[in-house]
This record gives sequence, structure tokens and C-alpha cells, in this order.
Amino acid sequence: MTEREVSCEISEPRLVARKFLARPQHEGVGAIVRRSIGRFELRYFDPFLVLDEFSVTAPAGFPDHPHRGFETVTYMLQGSVTHEDFEGHKGTIGPGDLQWMTAGRGIVHSEMPASQGTQKGLQLWVNLSSKHKMTEPKYQEISGKDIAEAVVDGIKVKVIAGEALGAKSPVYTRTPTMYLDFTLKPGAHLQQPIPTSWNAFIYILEGEGVFGISKSSPVTAHHLLLLGHGDGIEVWNKSAKSLRFILVGGEPLGEPVAQLGPFVMNTQEEIDRTIYDFENCINGFEKARHWRRSDF
Repeated sequence: MTEREVSCEISEPRLVARKFLARPQHEGVGAIVRRSIGRFELRYFDPFLVLDEFSVTAPAGFPDHPHRGFETVTYMLQGSVTHEDFEGHKGTIGPGDLQWMTAGRGIVHSEMPASQGTQKGLQLWVNLSSKHKMTEPKYQEISGKDIAEAVVDGIKVKVIAGEALGAKSPVYTRTPTMYLDFTLKPGAHLQQPIPTSWNAFIYILEGEGVFGISKSSPVTAHHLLLLGHGDGIEVWNKSAKSLRFILVGGEPLGEPVAQLGPFVMNTQEEIDRTIYDFENCINGFEKARHWRRSDF
């Protein structure tokens, strides 16, 4: 084992099955996102519905909009965003902060820039099983300084969900999920276990890395890598600069998906019912009738 190598027991390393470059597109009101999951080539990667790398500068943002049937995970990389919903929940998340929101039976909320300049982050949508889709909305918010972290032999990991390198997140995931933010120094080699039955992907934030097998070509920032079968992933940083990426995995639900924008259910009938509930402000959307976000 070299100076910067971390060894774990992996008997069947996962290889890169598919690769996508996330290109900028407009979303919300004036915001720019790089969407890698939820695009026409990859509508759904069970249990993941959307992965956006977003960039937003005031007055652009994501004004009042609804959700039902899944969870949104917002992880800030730069700047701050203020969140407010029709239940009276309001708060600001800054660089390195996390918000894990369970929309459940229904939320109407807004997400708007809270500081000058450009705000950047990641938003992941995690599907909920049929038994959890109509659960009560809930938030799990963790400041960056409180996110579990480990540093071992040239590798740093922030554990947003799951565990890695001896660090474990306190976040409860209704759909079993791992979400790891890795930074590898030049020369570092990572071996990270992943449950064999889970789907998993990597999204590269900075630098370039070699994934799966050491002889493969390096992959650069803004690429999504879908991983094949196996019990873990190997990553090498053979460049002269740091490599940063997220590794996300989840247990597939194996259920039918019916989606209309921010509503995700199992059948078209449930989508029709959701639209009716929202338009009539009932069955979870009662407070939407008179609510509007405040001016920040």
C-alpha cells in the first residue's frame, strides 16, 4: 500500500457502465443547472429522479413551487440559499450546509439566493416508496461544520448520508442511500465499498480522475458516471491537482414511476389526484391557498 492509498475489502470492483456530460440549461426563473439525471437520455436511475448542479444569481432563483412523493437533497458548494415553505419553515443554508427535505404528501416552497454573487450547489431528488409517498413533510438540516468527515492518507470525505472511512452520517434516509463527497490529493487511490444490490453513480465536481480500472482514461468535471455491478469502486487521482466528486448510491425501489414535473407517484391516477389536491388546496396542500413567500 502506497503512502496515499486507502484499502478496503472489494472483491468485485464496479466499472463505469455509462458516461454523460451535464451541459448547462435554464431552470426555475433565470437559474442555470447542469442536469445529469432527469434528462431525456436518463429519465430515472432508481431510486434517483434528478441530479442538478445549479448556479443562480439574484434576482434569479426558484420561486414558489410544489412537491409531492419524494425527497430533495440540497448541498451547497458556494454562497447561500434561503428556503421558505407554507408551513412557516424558513432558513438559510450556506457553503457546505445540507438540507434533506422529505416532501411527502405535499410541500409548497421557494429557494432563492441569500447573498451577493453566484450561489452554487447540488440538488438530488430521491424517490420514495409507495408506503412513504404520503408521509408528513420533514426536514433534516445540518451545517457544514457538523457534517461527518474523515481524512485518511490523502483522501478527505464528507459523509452526507451513509458511512465511509470510519465516519457516519446522522441523516435518516427512508430510501436507503449513501451520499459521499470525496476529495483526493494527487497520487491518492480510493477503494470504497458499495452494497451490491444498490444502484450507484459518480458526479465529478473538480479535477479529473480514473474510475473503475487503473488503465481507463481520466474523466473530467461535470461528467456523470453510472456504475455497473460489483461491491465497490476504485478511484485514482493520477493528475497534479485535487480531484473532487460525489459518490451516491441507493437501494432500488423497483416500483412503477408516474411523474408530472414536481409530482412523483406510482400511477397516473395518483398524479391526477395530486393535481386535483393541489389545485383545490386539499389533502396536504391546504396552506397553499393563501401562502406566498416573503421578501428576503
